[in-house]
Amino acid sequence: MKKNLIASFHPASAPDFLPLEQLQALQLQRIKGMVQRAYNHVALFRKRMDNAGMEPTDVRSLDDVTKLPFTVKTDLRDTYPFGLFASPMKDIVRLHASTGTTGKPIVVAYTKEDIEVWTNVMVRSFAACGLHAGDVIQNAYGYGLFTGGLGAHYGAEALGATVIPISGGNTQRQLMVMKDFGSTAICCTPSYFLHIIEQAPELGVKLKELPLRVGVFGAEPWTESMRRRIEAESGLKAYDIYGLSEIIGPGVAMECECQAGPHIFEDWFYPEIIDLKTGKPLPDGEEGELVLTTLGKQAMPMIRYRTRDITALTSEPCECGRTLRRIQRIGRRSDDMFIIRGVNVYPSQIETALLKVEGTLPHYQIILTRDKGLDEVEVQVEVTKEVFGDTVGALEEVQRNLGHSIETLTGLRMKVRMVQPQTITRSEGKAKRVIDQRKM
Repeated sequence: MKKNLIASFHPASAPDFLPLEQLQALQLQRIKGMVQRAYNHVALFRKRMDNAGMEPTDVRSLDDVTKLPFTVKTDLRDTYPFGLFASPMKDIVRLHASTGTTGKPIVVAYTKEDIEVWTNVMVRSFAACGLHAGDVIQNAYGYGLFTGGLGAHYGAEALGATVIPISGGNTQRQLMVMKDFGSTAICCTPSYFLHIIEQAPELGVKLKELPLRVGVFGAEPWTESMRRRIEAESGLKAYDIYGLSEIIGPGVAMECECQAGPHIFEDWFYPEIIDLKTGKPLPDGEEGELVLTTLGKQAMPMIRYRTRDITALTSEPCECGRTLRRIQRIGRRSDDMFIIRGVNVYPSQIETALLKVEGTLPHYQIILTRDKGLDEVEVQVEVTKEVFGDTVGALEEVQRNLGHSIETLTGLRMKVRMVQPQTITRSEGKAKRVIDQRKM
């Protein structure tokens, strides 16, 4: 399989560089097959199609996709564990599941063919950011039910790279292996790599002197400011990879070396942007919610899945030559949003505001409380040792600057509490930015 996958990536024939007309013909062919498969084998989808007065043969063009019913995350919970499967268990070769925050996990399934598609898009993801056979890829995504670890692992092996399946956590060991094994790339969440950066000097490791040159970061929203901080302090180039378990896992979209937004692998995942309130499709360039339809998922087809990720599609040509459209960096999700005094606020806005102020560190938490019926926000942010060692007047000035920066971006005044380095709990996976104590 490795040989075929690598051969298929040759730029002259790779799907990344297909002319638009050929790409759209391929998409339509595959969408028709997916809709028919879901209608035949998934009771929930068939019922919704029947209620809409639609049959699979009604999909005659890509424009007809917008007439199909949406799928949402609660559908996976409501049909737990296997209610959305379109393949019998004898054809299922792997199950993954999200941990979830409440109730039952979300279960996803793969046939042998699904694993091959997943591996293919991960090969293309790594190649897009300049990795190749001979690289040493330290895979610090979690292995197990989480899709990140095995998704990256299979793709890196098929690329011809050497894979270090170190999984997440144990930062001291991560740094030792990075140094001793000569890792040239690392895969993990951006917040965890910031923790690695922080720990490196304490363990006598100088990241800029290592062969490490590429970071493949995903699984959580992160900002351009955080990218600049990571690159400046580590010397590597930081690339954004996008994916979600419900669709396939990591490898739905990946930045190329231009770092101008992740290219969606549109030959396997059909993207739309819809208005959050109306659900109506929006043209390229307008911001809304990303909706994805799988074009080859046999075990568990997802038709018009509402990701809750806020972004925009761009069809402007990329300097890399790929004809695949790109999405804007996903810095927020509609379900991450919290409302304070009638104002919609996203954690990414606060992160951007904090990192504009000199002396702050990229570690923060947002604490939501309620006092006498009124919602209150406290932003706790770590600042450097130098800031804490300064005069009281200088401390107060930094605090004022932080408050002003947040108010400028959000329109709200928030309480800011500066804390010393290493005060806020570090995460080995996805960082927990918002602590909502209003329901307690």
